Amino acid sequence: MTGKNCIRSILTILLLQWMGHGVMAQGKYDLYYSVGLDTAAHYLNVELTYTQKGGTNTDELVLNMPVWTPGYYEILNFPKHLCDFAAKDAKGNRLTWRKDGMNRWRVQTSDCQKATITYRIYANKRDVASSRVDGSAAFIAPAGVFMHVDGEINHPVSVTFQMPSSWQHISTGLLPNTKNGHTFTAKDFDTLYDSPFLLGNHYVKEFEHEGHPYTFAIETPDGIEEIGFEQDFKRIVSTTTQLMGDVPYNNYCLIHMGEGGGGLEHLNSQACYTDGTYRFPSRRSHVKFLAFTTHEYFHLYNVKCIRPAELWPIDYNREAITPMLWVSEGLTCYYEFRLLRNAGIATPEEALELLSTYFSLYAPYDGQHHASLRQSSYDIWLNFMNNDDNERDVRVNYYFKGPVIGLLMDIDIRRKTHQQHSLDDVMRRLYQKYYQQLQRGFTEEEFWTEVADIAGQPLTDIRRLVDTTDDIDYDSYLREAGLYVNTADWSIRRVEKPNKQQRQFLKAMNML
Repeated sequence: MTGKNCIRSILTILLLQWMGHGVMAQGKYDLYYSVGLDTAAHYLNVELTYTQKGGTNTDELVLNMPVWTPGYYEILNFPKHLCDFAAKDAKGNRLTWRKDGMNRWRVQTSDCQKATITYRIYANKRDVASSRVDGSAAFIAPAGVFMHVDGEINHPVSVTFQMPSSWQHISTGLLPNTKNGHTFTAKDFDTLYDSPFLLGNHYVKEFEHEGHPYTFAIETPDGIEEIGFEQDFKRIVSTTTQLMGDVPYNNYCLIHMGEGGGGLEHLNSQACYTDGTYRFPSRRSHVKFLAFTTHEYFHLYNVKCIRPAELWPIDYNREAITPMLWVSEGLTCYYEFRLLRNAGIATPEEALELLSTYFSLYAPYDGQHHASLRQSSYDIWLNFMNNDDNERDVRVNYYFKGPVIGLLMDIDIRRKTHQQHSLDDVMRRLYQKYYQQLQRGFTEEEFWTEVADIAGQPLTDIRRLVDTTDDIDYDSYLREAGLYVNTADWSIRRVEKPNKQQRQFLKAMNML
């Protein structure tokens, strides 16, 4: 950690603590949430205190609740879980309110400086985009719980949790206002919506790695110490830092829960459901789990920082449609196998098996001839978690084809630059130029321009494979890199006796 980063970390912590002591200088109002837990009936009891400042009152308070959460490309209509909305003034008198569409509430506030809004959220789903509360734990997915003032995402907000007295821990990427406190302040709602919480008596381990504090919040830690997960995670972090040349957070929280579905990346955390144990039945399943963890971690860079222009700023009221999710998700899948291999966690054979799994999930199916990779990105809002029987016959999934195109692109860049550059240089360029310098997302044309600049010429054929349903001549890329496709099981394998050029490729890609 450089001295500059150290100073930045200290200033950030001091700022959060200063804000947490009630000094919220932004805006003409204050927003404070209090959340109680009904562990028996699975409800979150939410109370919002809205206080206008400066002695002037607005006629109407308009509140919005998101209908989706970043990283989960599906309209989830979170307000469907809300009930018992009510509004009162400081004296307890009811305030008039009405719904305006599915996710907007209008509260008449002209006669009061302070309003209290209450509602309940039913929380009983085990997926990473939904909240859950029961007798042993609570997982809070903030986008489906908290409302923001219409059009004012950038306003700060504080949240306090009222926990059962027997519960000890609140784990999140946000820092508490006071040590062991139950109150957290976010600088804006983008930050709050991107900071899930795990409440309960779960396993907590705090440690420092390369100058940054980390927290493990594990709901079902069975076997975690035996497999050496902490050491593997540190190696993943170190390898990713070496690849990208920077760490985009001050602190990081890894939230792993028990049985349930999926994982989701966040601003400085990840929230994943596991199978409820770290005692994996095989080495293969162990490596796959580490790839899952690596995927969500690499998203810190690729989608949280390196993001298509359509994904920022976020509009929580409607879809954010982009043709570039194959970059955000597909290339992240590609870097699962690269990072695990470079970290020395996966063998070359295990790394290729990870990539082959994705290949086998699309290559044998006809959907690749009906929808392009680009189109799959654009249409994901129609097809996310699509379980139609004909799904693989008419569509292609960017999670599956994306990492294979990533491999071909990496090989093509290395070939065109005589191993002087690779896809790694593209990722670093996008991070440094668009995130760090320009502080915005990249457009589709900007992406291909940066790729061409790194490669020294346009990757015309690779772009054609992304934009069309043309058949792919895999051997024209793979053979030169010492790889080939085994069509018996649609796996990607190393050639048995690589020649000198193939060995150079395999060595450069750390696959020997």
